[in-house]
Amino acid sequence: MTDTKRNPPPRIDVDRAVIRFAGDSGDGMQLTGDRFTNSSALFGNDLSTLPDFPAEIRAPAGTLAGVSAFQVHISDHDILTPGDHPNVLVAMNPAALKANLADVRPSGTVIVNKDSFDERSLQKAGYAANPLSDGSLDGYTVFEVPMTAMTLEAVKPSGTRPRDAERSKNLFALGLISWLYGRPQDPTLEWIAKRFAKTPMVAEANTLAFKAGWNFGETAELFPNTYEVKPAVLPSGTYTNISGNTALAWGLIAAGQLAGLKVFLGSYPITPASDILHELSKHKNFDVTTVQAEDEIAGIGAAIGAAYGGALGVTTTSGPGVDLKTESIGLAVNLELPLIIVDIQRGGPSTGLPTKTEQADLLQVVHGRHGEAPVPVVAAMTPGDCFYAAIEAARIAIKYRTPVFLLSDGYLANGAEPWPVPDVAELPKIDAGFATAANHVDSDGNESFWPYLRDSETLARPWAIPGTPGLAHRIGGLEKADGSGSVSYDAANHDLMSRLRVAKVAGIARDIPRVEVDDPTGDARLLVLGWGSTYGAIAAGARRIRERGLKVAHAQLRHLHPFPANLGELLGSYERVLVPELNLGQLVKLVRAEYLVDAKSLSKMYGKPFQAEEIEMAMLEAIKAIEAIEAIDGLDVNAPQQMKANQQ
Repeated sequence: MTDTKRNPPPRIDVDRAVIRFAGDSGDGMQLTGDRFTNSSALFGNDLSTLPDFPAEIRAPAGTLAGVSAFQVHISDHDILTPGDHPNVLVAMNPAALKANLADVRPSGTVIVNKDSFDERSLQKAGYAANPLSDGSLDGYTVFEVPMTAMTLEAVKPSGTRPRDAERSKNLFALGLISWLYGRPQDPTLEWIAKRFAKTPMVAEANTLAFKAGWNFGETAELFPNTYEVKPAVLPSGTYTNISGNTALAWGLIAAGQLAGLKVFLGSYPITPASDILHELSKHKNFDVTTVQAEDEIAGIGAAIGAAYGGALGVTTTSGPGVDLKTESIGLAVNLELPLIIVDIQRGGPSTGLPTKTEQADLLQVVHGRHGEAPVPVVAAMTPGDCFYAAIEAARIAIKYRTPVFLLSDGYLANGAEPWPVPDVAELPKIDAGFATAANHVDSDGNESFWPYLRDSETLARPWAIPGTPGLAHRIGGLEKADGSGSVSYDAANHDLMSRLRVAKVAGIARDIPRVEVDDPTGDARLLVLGWGSTYGAIAAGARRIRERGLKVAHAQLRHLHPFPANLGELLGSYERVLVPELNLGQLVKLVRAEYLVDAKSLSKMYGKPFQAEEIEMAMLEAIKAIEAIEAIDGLDVNAPQQMKANQQ
């Protein structure tokens, strides 16, 4: 008797894998990538993700404009980015293949849904010939899988109509890739059962499709190997997979609890900030109130009113919304009330690239108001760091009675990573310090409350909750008299109040950490200065440079206005300063103006984050430039023969 049982293909251990799922915007690629990410998180891998949405809500099916992608980087060690180039591309149609193929590593794996490569779909994607047969994919390892047909066959027992059944092909792809990389099945199956509990037919169809993809990989004898990325060795603790917007929302909740304040969010939905509104609305049990306002101006107006009433006022938006909120931000500066303005940056100007990432709002949030209206600016660095950045923004807003900008961007907002859940008991408390009694005595001995009598250390004015006996006061947008808060048109008083507001914000520099530099040997000559979401790519690039035996220092700014007190000294201690930004050089302008340092810009505005290799190459060029300058400085300009020899 012949034993027909097939031996499983050899499993190869790899330390990391970068996988990109791509298809039409209706193919469920974001859900597919999200489920693979969660399975990997439960398996214990370190990970980083990069969702990539089309700008149009429903672009024409099968076109390049409608391609949606989700990239996930899993590893058995600490990683910092979603990966430069995919090892595996899963392309559900020709447009997805065409839009993403150039990013795949040479000799990388391409898995295509061959059922979608019909003549009409090829034409929509702009192909003159079928890439599956014209030799254009010869540099890749290509697997053609009839995903649509196999999905339709697999889900027949559920009774689902063919058109609805086809929608489950993303679960077929997920099952196949889960098998290929040894992801556990149970988390996905449990999620399907829970997600579609109210529609049993849909739950059954998706379950059958997922299992069909898994079984196809196991039985088709198509793949010569499977792969295993072992769990990462990370510091002990309780971890959860978290996106930047969720972490930021949780940080706002934590800040409210740490300060003993209700949290009020006044917001108008806008990509990519809306998820914060959605998340906060789930947590009324933590004294969180959310209002979906009729427009951006109403959203911030409600938040200012909540701050006046003694709550932690928050408004969330993106760049276009900041434009509309600007006058109200100036009002909050004048009122000197705690307020957090969350700006999840996206490509601009105007509607621009609403689903793509950018860092081009920095000059706007630092300087973009009429009059002298200083506002502190705090920036998050990673998805998980959005939690701590939110707490820091709240601390500054409450302590200094000022609006604060909290900057994130589309990359951080939608990206995810494993996040160690902190012990809330170890987070520092925030003292709201409400005024409770009169604070001024006139020459006749009469006591009264002066709303602009400042703290000698912070220059913050008292925060008095309306209705507190004896603390009645008025607020408004007109200039206030120093101390008493009465409306004042006096020129000298306006000059004084303007200078006091500027000094108050400038004084925050004494109350924020000194900027730390990652310079292992202490003698690097190149400093790479970053802010916000460039952290991962810069840190990964620095690792690569050091693996080459070269030296580089890295500093990442959380506080962008005011700058940390030691930043000027730090910049002056390096021969060359390189500043990567997803804009045309905005931080460069600020540090050049403030410290007269000849910082060099590395700018990019592709709607995508930096890759580590881009930063690595820029670091190499900067190091070469330093060495070239040193070589030139060592030459004797009166020795032309030596110069000629060096040129040769």
